[in-house]
Amino acid sequence: MTVELYTDAVLTRDIPVHGLCAGDVVKVVDFHLAPGGGGGYSIEVFNTLGETIAVTSVNASDLEPLLADEIFSVRKLSMAV
Repeated sequence: MTVELYTDAVLTRDIPVHGLCAGDVVKVVDFHLAPGGGGGYSIEVFNTLGETIAVTSVNASDLEPLLADEIFSVRKLSMAV
């Protein structure tokens, strides 16, 4: 999937080291080659106050576009130890 830079997308898998879960909304900030040669993206994740809580890289297959029939939800951030 191709995602336009500086748009929001949805994670399709958990990223425990950052406390992120499938379904979390992320901002796509850069495109690059992923390990193994596929497409990848750098993402930035914000809390509900707009503060950055994580910046990491994911494979293109780890993202989906936001859809019109979805709504936002709030959950507590639980960091992996």
